[in-house]
Amino acid sequence: MANQKSGTEKNPHGVDILHDPSLNKGTAFTAAEREALGLQGLLPPYISTQAQQVSHIINNVRRKPNSLEKYLYLIGLQDRNEQLFYKALIDHLQELSPIIYTPTVGLACQEYSKVFRRPRGMFITKNDRGRIKDILKNWPCKDARVIVVTDGERILGLGDLGSNGMGIPVGKLSLYSACAGVDPKACLPIMIDVGTNNKGLWSDPEYIGLPQERLRGEAYDALLDEFMAAASDVFPHVMIQLEDFGNANAFRLLARYRDQFCMFDDDIQGTASVALAGLYSALRMTGSKMTEQRIVFLGAGEAALGIGNLVVSAMVEQGLPGKEAVSRCCFVDSKGLVVESRTDLVEHKRHFAHDLPFHRDLLSVIEAVKPTVLIGASGQPGTFTPEILQAMARLNERPIIFALSNPTSQSECTAEDAYRFTNNRAVFASGSPFGPVVIDQQTFVSGQANNVYIFPGVGLGVVASESTRVTDEMFSTAAKCLDEKVSREDFEQGRIFPSLTRVREVSLHIAIAVAKVAFERKLTAMKEPADLPGFIKSKMYDPSY
Repeated sequence: MANQKSGTEKNPHGVDILHDPSLNKGTAFTAAEREALGLQGLLPPYISTQAQQVSHIINNVRRKPNSLEKYLYLIGLQDRNEQLFYKALIDHLQELSPIIYTPTVGLACQEYSKVFRRPRGMFITKNDRGRIKDILKNWPCKDARVIVVTDGERILGLGDLGSNGMGIPVGKLSLYSACAGVDPKACLPIMIDVGTNNKGLWSDPEYIGLPQERLRGEAYDALLDEFMAAASDVFPHVMIQLEDFGNANAFRLLARYRDQFCMFDDDIQGTASVALAGLYSALRMTGSKMTEQRIVFLGAGEAALGIGNLVVSAMVEQGLPGKEAVSRCCFVDSKGLVVESRTDLVEHKRHFAHDLPFHRDLLSVIEAVKPTVLIGASGQPGTFTPEILQAMARLNERPIIFALSNPTSQSECTAEDAYRFTNNRAVFASGSPFGPVVIDQQTFVSGQANNVYIFPGVGLGVVASESTRVTDEMFSTAAKCLDEKVSREDFEQGRIFPSLTRVREVSLHIAIAVAKVAFERKLTAMKEPADLPGFIKSKMYDPSY
């Protein structure tokens, strides 16, 4: 896992070019290039086109015996030939994104220490207090525009993986470049290693992180404060994305930094945006109104509460009083329905604590609340049981069911179960991909509520406009933009998100709208370009030789 090109070497020549992933084209160097760059004799004589190389890569990927081997092969390609990696990823996004990111990245993180080869990104530890700025200056590319940072405490639905969580920022930033054309040189993955409470890692001699208890309290806050200030100082135009922080820290850190820095939390805001977009599309498909929905959330962590807050904003925007909008969103956590009478609620859940009788289990909640929409963001696999799904079908002609937990192994139900136990009437979406489902000679293509539809486009819009903040309005806008890209043909297949093959088109559409928000709200010192779409399109990285 190699670093980006340093930018310090002048006029690299010969074998140095082949060892630089940002310059290497492998067998695609032309005869003239080989002569001019001192590559004669260093490559096989055959001269390939990039299309031929992509075909070769895809054939090799398909020959690999399992998803982890495919992941390692592609990461190895990224280390050798960056342009070819991104060209293959863009041209085969539907096939390769589940390998580069969820669900395979979850397995890759679990095995990260064992498969670690070369560093990509930066590791900052709790022992680096007082010198984080100097450490960040070691990064070879001096104009980082997007940082994805994690402390590894809540990796997907897999829990505390410590420094093994570095696979998440690496994977996310690959998607920024592939799906929205953010230049790879502008992307910086960061792991803040504050220890891990996963004691199984402590005894693993191959573990690459600190085998110590997690840092908590004031010392943790001081470290994060220093990091945020240092990153924004060293990289003045950077946008910082918080990723897979634990619930105890994610809400606090978002509230702490959102008005000081250009930052957001993808688990809270990005997930909320893609779920809201899916809800908009589902309601168009079923002919229902947002203001008429009753929504039950299984889970009351970052993702679920983020969705709830954005849905409330959408209901208010469509004319519902705020209090009523909040009352239409009910949450079930590990102890049961979130209600006012409970004395064990943490602060971020209290907003959605209603004056209702307490119910311990999800089925009882569904019978009492009679929801039109059921959203799972619990990380608890199989919790949407046949009885739950049948109850939703009994209560609704077209029950809307989102099983959003990642990776696939953590999904609240499968696509097949969602259709089978609702008599094929569910409008279904999941966090990780499921293949087409055939029941009674009917084929159902479910939607994937994948954040990749949202965060790359938002990031491109923020970076292109040099916005100083990332706002909730940008995520609301992104949800509407995504909904606009769902076609009649998508509906006919039963899906409420567009094909991933169109994600760069979607990202550009979102980026333009997000940049407009930045200009309209005066969040940037830039003057709005006369041709904003053309300006943003010109900023998109193209990996073609």
